[in-house]
Order: sequence, then C-alpha cells, then structure tokens
Amino acid sequence: MSGTEEDTDYCPSLMRSVLITGSKSFIGENFVRYSRFRNVHSVSLIEHDPSSISFGEFDTVIHLAAIVHVRKNIDAELYMRVNCDLAVETAMSAKAAGVKHFVFMSSVKVYGDESGESSPLTEKSECFPSDDYGRSKLAAEIAMGELNDENFCVSIIRTPVVYGAGMKANMLNLLRLVKYFPVLPLDGIENKRQFTYVENLIGFIDRIIELRIPGIFIAMDTDACSTTDLVRFMSEALCKNVHLFRVPFLKSIFRAQTTRLFGSLIIDNRVSRQKLSFEPVYSTRDGIRKMISEYQVKGIKIC
Repeated sequence: MSGTEEDTDYCPSLMRSVLITGSKSFIGENFVRYSRFRNVHSVSLIEHDPSSISFGEFDTVIHLAAIVHVRKNIDAELYMRVNCDLAVETAMSAKAAGVKHFVFMSSVKVYGDESGESSPLTEKSECFPSDDYGRSKLAAEIAMGELNDENFCVSIIRTPVVYGAGMKANMLNLLRLVKYFPVLPLDGIENKRQFTYVENLIGFIDRIIELRIPGIFIAMDTDACSTTDLVRFMSEALCKNVHLFRVPFLKSIFRAQTTRLFGSLIIDNRVSRQKLSFEPVYSTRDGIRKMISEYQVKGIKIC
C-alpha cells in the first residue's frame, strides 16, 4: 500500500482515511494527486485478495479495480468475474470490517451506446447495456445497491469517457491523429457527447466522500460537444493548424468506430450536481487545453 502525508486545511470530513482499490489506475493516481483528502492509500487487487486487506483501518473505499475498456479478446465471463464479482466481494469485505462508505466507479456504458438528442439520459433512466463491459458494470451496481444501509453508504458514480494526461484508449487515439496528421476528414460531424476531465471527476468524488451520500450519481463536464469540436479543441491546444474536411459516406469508411465518432450520447446530471452542490471547474475545451499543457510540461510523448 502507498499513501500521502501532505497537510490540508482542517475540516473534519477531510480527515477521513481513504483506500483506493486499483493502485496503478489512471483515476486512482489522479485522485492521489488532486484530491483534497490527504490520508489516501492504495492497494492492488491483483496482488491482494479482498479477504486479506485490512479494510477496518479506513473510513472510505473507492473501488476502481476493473477491466476498463471494451476488448475483443476478453469474454463475458471474465468481465463479470472482475467487474462485478470482485467488486461485490470487495464491498462485502469492506462492510464486514466496518467501513462506512463505499464508492463504486461505474460507467455510462450501463445505458448503452447512444441516446436520442431530445431525451437526455439521467440518473433514473432505464439501462440497456449493449456490451459485456456495460452489463458487468450494471450487474455490480445492482448488487452494490443491495448492500447499502444506514451503516454502509454505497455511492455509485457513472461517468462518460474520462480524459487527462496519461489517458489511454479512444481519446488518446484521437489526440494522436490530431498531433500527427495535418489533414483529417472529420469536419461537419454534428453529434453530441459528454466527456469528463479527470480533475472535474476528482472534485466530484471528493464532494461525495465529504457529504457521504448514497445513490447513483453522474460525473461529467457540463458541456456536450461533437467529434469535430473535440478535434478543434485539441488542435487549438496543440497550436496546430489542422485542416478538416468533409467526406461523403464517412460512416461507411469508419464502420467499427461509427458510434463513437458519429453517435450522440447526451446526459443530464443536474440532479447529481444539485444533490452535491457541485459544479465542474473546467469545460471540456479548458480540460483539453490543461491536459495538453501537462503533456508538454512533463515531456510526456503522445505516441
């Protein structure tokens, strides 16, 4: 396990001890960096079985350990075993040890891949996951909800794609395209999707831990943007003059990425923000600018 010892302004709720499962996860590492909580430790569930962890030393557990991206070489059984069964086992061990608050990181993939633009998804929308990843996360959410009681608060956080320096998968692939190709056929895409800058997410998690409120929450940047918007934000932050143009039948060319590039997933999380009295600090445009600034300052290669 590892922890941080920096001082913070005195506030009773901020003195709580926090354990992160998923010691090398992207969100976990950023939580240690940006959270207002300073008594933070992490543990790997690859190296430690939940039954062997001293959960009783902690007030709050943030469960991040998971298979986090949709991968063709992983079957449904493994998704369910890691993303659901292991998560539930961890929660039950934490509850038995007297942990007061369990925060489970879920995903908007529980809803499926798209939404109608006239009917945004909310915390109460029905879930129709379309892949094994989404189904495993939804199964875990349902089981977690049954563990919640007056002595064991369970908070479930659904989030769209989380981005920031050190991210992986599709958002990083798009950033690479913008960085290395001066001409891209990505103009005129009018979809709308939400994203989550990692610092916004950490602020959201902090607020949930501080207030210790159970239920389902959605954490995200408040502004929706299109794929074309994202490309322009990235090129602007990179100080690159990327020429965008339209290509007829572009969807047929990018069939495997059709939903991610062209589909809309519009979400309304006003209920979550109102419950927590919390507003994200960064817009998606500002989040991308700050992310790319960190890549440049730290000398991290976008490759």
